[in-house]
Amino acid sequence: MTPRPWLSRRNRRDLGVTLILSLLLLLALPTLPVSAGANLVANGGLESVGADGFPVCWERSGWGDSPYTFDVTAQAHTGARAMQITLAQSTTGDRKAMMLENPSCAPNVSPGHQYDLSVWYTTTTPNTAMTVFRHDVAQGWVYWTDLASLPVTTTYQQQTVRTPQVPPGTDQIVWGVTLYGAGTLRTDDYRMEDVTQPSPGTTACTAGAACTKGAWQVMPFDTPVRAIHAVVLHNGDVLLVAGSGNNLDDFAAGTFKTAVYHPSTGAFTNVATPADLFCAGHVQLADGRVLVMGGNKDYPSADGTVGYKGLRDSFVFDPATSSYERVNDMSAGSWYPSATILGNGDVISLGGLNEDSSGMVATQYFDASEERWLGLGEANQTWSFWGLYPSMILMQDGRLFYTGSHVFGNGLPGTGASIYDYGANTITPVPGLRNKDERDQSMSVLLPPAQDQRVLTLGGGNIDTNPDANRLTDLIDLKQAAPAYTAGPLLPTGVGQTSTQGKMYVSAVLLPDGKVFETGGALHNRADPVYEASMFDPATDTFTAGLATDPVPRGYHSSAFLLPDGRVMAVGNNPGDGTFDTRVSVYSPPYLFRGARPQILTVPDNTWAYGSANTITVDGPILKAELIRPAAVTHSSDPNQRFVDLPMTVTGNTIDLNLTSNPNLAPPGWYMLFVVGANGVPSVAKWVKVG
Repeated sequence: MTPRPWLSRRNRRDLGVTLILSLLLLLALPTLPVSAGANLVANGGLESVGADGFPVCWERSGWGDSPYTFDVTAQAHTGARAMQITLAQSTTGDRKAMMLENPSCAPNVSPGHQYDLSVWYTTTTPNTAMTVFRHDVAQGWVYWTDLASLPVTTTYQQQTVRTPQVPPGTDQIVWGVTLYGAGTLRTDDYRMEDVTQPSPGTTACTAGAACTKGAWQVMPFDTPVRAIHAVVLHNGDVLLVAGSGNNLDDFAAGTFKTAVYHPSTGAFTNVATPADLFCAGHVQLADGRVLVMGGNKDYPSADGTVGYKGLRDSFVFDPATSSYERVNDMSAGSWYPSATILGNGDVISLGGLNEDSSGMVATQYFDASEERWLGLGEANQTWSFWGLYPSMILMQDGRLFYTGSHVFGNGLPGTGASIYDYGANTITPVPGLRNKDERDQSMSVLLPPAQDQRVLTLGGGNIDTNPDANRLTDLIDLKQAAPAYTAGPLLPTGVGQTSTQGKMYVSAVLLPDGKVFETGGALHNRADPVYEASMFDPATDTFTAGLATDPVPRGYHSSAFLLPDGRVMAVGNNPGDGTFDTRVSVYSPPYLFRGARPQILTVPDNTWAYGSANTITVDGPILKAELIRPAAVTHSSDPNQRFVDLPMTVTGNTIDLNLTSNPNLAPPGWYMLFVVGANGVPSVAKWVKVG
C-alpha cells in the first residue's frame, strides 16, 4: 500500500532537549512580526543553523521504517542553504521538516483569520504535501490539515496555499512539507502572511426576522409519491422513492412509486418502480448513479407474530435515463439496511431485517468495478447484527464508525457505538454514548470539515418503551488514539416543551458556511411533532436556537437535505394514523439575506483527481471553498453526508482549490462545489466529479 500523509504521526524529540533548545531560541530570536504582510516564519530562509547543523526553528520529523536522509544543501532557491529529504523506498510512514512547536518558533495566529503559506521547492515524487498542525489552548498541539499536494518539478517552484479560518482556541500553528513516497524533496524560502481582510461594507439586512432566523416557504404543490427516501442527483434533481410507502393496500396491489423532482421548474416526473423499495438502502456510486438495495418483501402478519421481511433485490437508478436497472441480488434479504461508500468506490451494507424477519447479520459488499454484490463467502464476515439503518461513517483510515444512531431496537448489547475494520474483520467498542437504547432515529453527521474527523450524534427516543425523546448530543474526535464520545450541548427545546424534552426523527443538514442546520422531529413515536430548529456551529460546539420553523410537521418518514442553491428542502411525515403529508417545504438560511452571492465564473475542468489543484475563477474575494456530497437520506440517516474543505491558492480572482489526496476523506463521486464570499454568503454550487 502506498504510504499517505494522513496516516502520519510526528516523532517527538526528547522533552528535555526541546525545552533547552526553546530557552536558547527565546534568548536568540527577535520578536516575530505580527502585522499583515509581514513574514511570520522565523528563519524562513533557513540561513541560521544551530549546533546540530540543522536550521534554527526547524526539526527533523516523521515516522515509519523507510530508509531516509535529512540534509542541508547548498542547492538553494536563494541564499546558501535549503533543506533536503530523501526517502529510499515507498513503505509505511513519511518524513518532513517541521517548524519547532515552541513559543518562539511557531507563528502566532488569530482565530478567524486566514494566512497564505508559501514555500519554494523541488520534488521528484508527487507524494508530497503541505502539512499543518495547530496549538489548541485546551488540547495542546494537534494535527490540523494537509493543505495541498505539490506537483513534481526539477526546478524551484513556489506553492502558496491559503489556510481555512483558524479555529477558535488556536494561538499558534506550525507547518512544513511532507514526503510520503520514494524520492527527493528540497525546500527553501518559507513565508506566511496574514491575509485577513475586513468584510466589505454591505447594506444592512432589511428582511426582518429572516436576517437572523431564516425563512421557510411551503411550496404550492405536493409530491406525487410518499417521500420515504430522498437523493439529490448530480444534475440538481431530487429522487423521491416511496415503494409501497408504508401503505398495505398499495403493497397488495403492487403499486410501487418513485418520482424525480425538478427544482428548477417545480415539476415531477414519475418513474416506473420495479419492486417494493419501501425502507431500502441507497447510496450514490462514483459515476453518479444510485445503488438501491433491499426493500420490503412483506408486511407484518395480522397477528403480529411475524414482522417485516427484507428483499434481496438490488437496482441502480440512472439519472441520465431516469430508470432503474437490476443488478444481482444481495446475499441476504435487507429491510432497513445501511449503505456506505468506501474510498475505492465499493459499498458496504450492514444491518436490517432478513427475508424471514430476523436480524440480518451478514456483511454485504458491492464491488463497483464488477458491478455486483459479492457472495457470502467472498466478503469478510463477522456475523454481527448492527441493528436497523445503523449509521456507518467512513473514517479517514478506511474503517467504519458505527455512531450508535439507528432505527428501532431495544436492549442492544455493548456500548452502543464501535469501530468496524472490514479488512481486519474486527469490531472495537467505543465508549461514552449516553442512553444508547434511546437513540432510535437520532441523527449523526461527520462535522465540517471532514478533515477534522469529528462526529455529532443528536437526539433520539425509543419506539418500544416510548419515553419522551431526549435532548442529548454527543461528540467524538475520531483522530484520537482511543476515540470516545463526550457530552455535547443539549438540543434546544421546542415551544411548550419541558427542560428535558427533545426530539426523535431529527434531521441534520451540513450547510456551505460550515454550520449544521437541525430541524424537524417528534417527541414520541409517530406522534407529537416538535416545531423547533437550530444551528450548530462546529467551531464553538454551540447551538443557536430560535430559528424559523417548518410549519409542516416533520416526524416519522421525514427528511431534510441541502439543495445546490444553498437552501434546505424538507419532505414527509407519517403519523400513527397512517396518513402521509405530501407537502414540500424549503428553508432559506440567514446567509441568503446578507447580500449578493459570490459567483463561480469558470470551472475549466469538472473532473478532479485526488491530490490535485483545480483552477476556478470567481468574481471577488472569497472566504473559503468546499465540496459537499449530495444527500441520500431516509429515517434520519445519511452516513455519507460530508463537507470536504478545499484549501486555496489565491491569485486575484483565480483560485486553485487543493483536493485531498485521501479518497477516504472524499469518496469518489459527484460533489457540490461551493465558495463562500467575504460576507458569509455561499455561491450556487457547481458540480464536480471526484476520483
